[in-house]
Amino acid sequence: MSDRASTPARRFMKLAGMTASIASKAVGHSIKSINASEEEKAAARAKMLEEVGLQIAKTLGEMKGAVMKVGQIASQYQDIFPPEIANAMRTLQRQAPAVPFSVIATQIEKELGKPIKDLFASIEEQPFAAASIGQVHRAVLPSGQGVVVKVQYPNVDECCDSDLKQVRMVLRLAGVLKIDKQLQEELFNEIQDSLHAELDYTMEAHNLQVFAAFHAQLDNKVIIPKVFADYSSRRVLTLSEERGESIQTASTWPLEVRNELGNRLFSLMSHQIFYLNSFHCDPHPGNFAFRDDGSVVVYDFGCIKELPLPVVETYKTLLRAARHEDVAGIEDALRTLKVRNHQGQIPADFYREWVNLLLPPLNGEFDFGESDLHHQTVGALKRSLKYWDSFQPSADTMMINRAVSGHYWNMVSLKVIENFRPHVDRVVA
Repeated sequence: MSDRASTPARRFMKLAGMTASIASKAVGHSIKSINASEEEKAAARAKMLEEVGLQIAKTLGEMKGAVMKVGQIASQYQDIFPPEIANAMRTLQRQAPAVPFSVIATQIEKELGKPIKDLFASIEEQPFAAASIGQVHRAVLPSGQGVVVKVQYPNVDECCDSDLKQVRMVLRLAGVLKIDKQLQEELFNEIQDSLHAELDYTMEAHNLQVFAAFHAQLDNKVIIPKVFADYSSRRVLTLSEERGESIQTASTWPLEVRNELGNRLFSLMSHQIFYLNSFHCDPHPGNFAFRDDGSVVVYDFGCIKELPLPVVETYKTLLRAARHEDVAGIEDALRTLKVRNHQGQIPADFYREWVNLLLPPLNGEFDFGESDLHHQTVGALKRSLKYWDSFQPSADTMMINRAVSGHYWNMVSLKVIENFRPHVDRVVA
């Protein structure tokens, strides 16, 4: 059997072995919990989930390609997993080991139809970034233009749907998905769509061009790499090399520059969500670079979420209601977004506590470097647990929550001290 033919089989067997092991753990936990107290049950479940999380992360982390990408995407939906699982799966966000350049060169030649020596004046054999589905090499075009070449690993897209189905089975058998069957279906359809989009570099090229045109009208200090279509395909993407400094370096710059960067990050996010109705939903610090003139370089447009206009308008309504502590308006908006279900009655003080907690970063000058909002949120979550059955994640809101949370941490890292209220005023007007 050829390597190509046997790889999917080996991958399936590895996933099947993990599934059987986790199912066994879950059954064992159920048997042991029959006569246990509630405290013992909780402690045993936490231990079981921790073991399961580590096993999932270890197995998926060893497997390049779509299955690792599935795990990475799933790990980003942290509000649907118990903390033990979410914490373990975060390790999947780390850079993956590179594949040999000979494999990459063959893939480039196959996709672009020319010998690599005819395509590039030079190309670095050592990648400067390697991920689950591909890696990135610096190169120079015959024109002298410096570029980066993003190359998808061979055959990585062949088994993505079966990989996703297998990972879903694992999570279901382990009992770690905190959502009902309908929401599971919506979530995994979302993950499937996201995976297919990331595996199609022509779609990413289209996203890059759309977002570049959009931001060019608004702010020339939002830098988005240029696509070189003649050197790109479904599995190869060649872009202009746009360099900048890391968020760690930018955090050492003067406050004036850091505030400008923070304003730019906030503005590009809000403009995308509320005016383009489509947004970059992976605000990991590695997807941005910063320049000391206040410019922000944005990378990786493979993960883009389009929002229906009614969802955008409902978010505006939610912001208005929160500003006025309009509890009925908040609850109506959350029901429209399918976040608030029909279980139980929620006291007004519950909503007021969360408004008073979450609104300050949007409602006046706020010192992100000194913020303990994340610690306060943990405390509020503990106090709110008894109402949590009345809420559920939704496919639309999870991605927005992910983007907002990611940018909050970027502001914290940059130690921004700024008033974002004018941005919010423009949005809700």
